[in-house]
Amino acid sequence: MSQPPRRALVTGASGALGGAIARRLAADGFALILHASSRPAAVQALASEIAAGGGRAETCVFDVADADVARAACEGLLAAGPVQVIVNNAGVHDDAVFPGLRAAQWHRVIDVSLHGFFHVTQPLLLPMLRTRWGRIVNISSVAARSGNRGQTNYGAAKGALEAATRSLALEVASRGVTVNAVAPGIIASPMADAVFDQNTIARVVPLGRAGQPEEVADLVGFLTGDAAGYITGQVLPINGGMTP
Repeated sequence: MSQPPRRALVTGASGALGGAIARRLAADGFALILHASSRPAAVQALASEIAAGGGRAETCVFDVADADVARAACEGLLAAGPVQVIVNNAGVHDDAVFPGLRAAQWHRVIDVSLHGFFHVTQPLLLPMLRTRWGRIVNISSVAARSGNRGQTNYGAAKGALEAATRSLALEVASRGVTVNAVAPGIIASPMADAVFDQNTIARVVPLGRAGQPEEVADLVGFLTGDAAGYITGQVLPINGGMTP
């Protein structure tokens, strides 16, 4: 008797990167849970696309920064069984040079990227551990290591997320659960296209181009598969050769 597909949650699936990751995991046979904070139509359209291709997908909409709302949503997801793959992709930018950085900008970026990781992963973790197999992939950024002007809040959030990745990996390794982070550089998206022109990209990226969301998704797909079972506690850069 065949086993049901493993369930995989991708937060921030309404964006270009989250959508690419979801498509890759669906192609790998996971039953997808597509999360969005504010664009339900986008994840519903993605779920329909995945279903039309023969995959399985459902959607959920909640603010990962809201502890009570996130916990209730995750408990609702567990009613259908454990979630064995979590891709913490939800994140926001709200850039400003530090002297002009408002407290609200500081807190919102950290609330989504760092506290959101906790609010989603913590309630889903014990059921995952009981299955003795799981994959947690946290989406970090080159900004966590090299820094970026105007992104002290973002760099702080992603740097802390990388530290949490290493510590959590040690806690859960004995139960067959791996925890890794992926740190993209400049990845083609409407947001990146508005900030980086081709001359800038050619100057700062040794490979001379922006990465594609699908390239990041392929790395995430590898880390969530059985072949990556001996990789944990790592931060894997995917940035075209950019170095700190």
